[in-house]
Amino acid sequence: MQFESRDNTETPERFRLASHTFEAESTPWLDLAQSGIEVRKVRFPSPVRSKYPVNDTVHGEYFVPKGMHGKRPAVLVLDILDGSARVSRGEALWLAQHGIPAFVMYLPHYGPRRQANDRVRMLMPDIEHSTAAVRQAVLDSRRAVAWLAQQPGVDPAKVGVVGTSLGSFMAGLTAAAEPRLESACLLLTGGGLVEALQDHPQAKQIVNAVRLLGITPEGVRKIVDPLDPLTYAKQMSGRRLLFVVATRDDVVPPSAGERLWKATGEQKIVRVNATHVGAVLYAAQGMNAIVEHITAAK
Repeated sequence: MQFESRDNTETPERFRLASHTFEAESTPWLDLAQSGIEVRKVRFPSPVRSKYPVNDTVHGEYFVPKGMHGKRPAVLVLDILDGSARVSRGEALWLAQHGIPAFVMYLPHYGPRRQANDRVRMLMPDIEHSTAAVRQAVLDSRRAVAWLAQQPGVDPAKVGVVGTSLGSFMAGLTAAAEPRLESACLLLTGGGLVEALQDHPQAKQIVNAVRLLGITPEGVRKIVDPLDPLTYAKQMSGRRLLFVVATRDDVVPPSAGERLWKATGEQKIVRVNATHVGAVLYAAQGMNAIVEHITAAK
């Protein structure tokens, strides 16, 4: 599989990849006859070598509409913090049923990439570990986009990314880093997290603990900013963006979503009157907006 780098001076340095080739395996897995969908297991090596060999093979599931004709848009789908793939698989199935091939990729230290009987996770108090895992997630996503763009029936000029909650932050960073991406749909996302969390009720204990340790907001910002989509708003604004923001979000502050939306050019946004988890009640509205956004002409 060919990875042709399209990096330029605006590509964030930490997320750059040179041109290279990599091996990818794709094998039949499920035939969802009633839905008209085939699902294939996909795996390929990560461009990053972590401390955990099992984590360095990227795994995914490719949901493909049967009987595809011509070239059509396709998307990479990134999951929530739970990492069970229930949300991302549900989104991929919906998209494939609407004629959009969708590739669900497991993030670092999730699913088959997780050490057996190990408590290592993608995001941990170990800042160095978490920073490295986020970088790996973005670089893995870049390879996944390159793989997806080369699949039969996929229009390489219409490849997008869909991410929910944690996945939306990774999708935003990937949109900033990967020039081949044409669109991005960011559900329950945000930016400027240090400022947004200062007055957030759910973050009060964490904020107070950080203050007791003598760490200033500026110190926290130096750690968080390289992982914050807002840092890369300029690069993200070059994609067609769709935001879905929950106006009563009790996990990602709604102000963070609005701030990132404004910083990236105030493109399309859907606001739902819900909490973070309660946004599931608006899943059909959100997914219909995603299908419309992905299939829209440039």
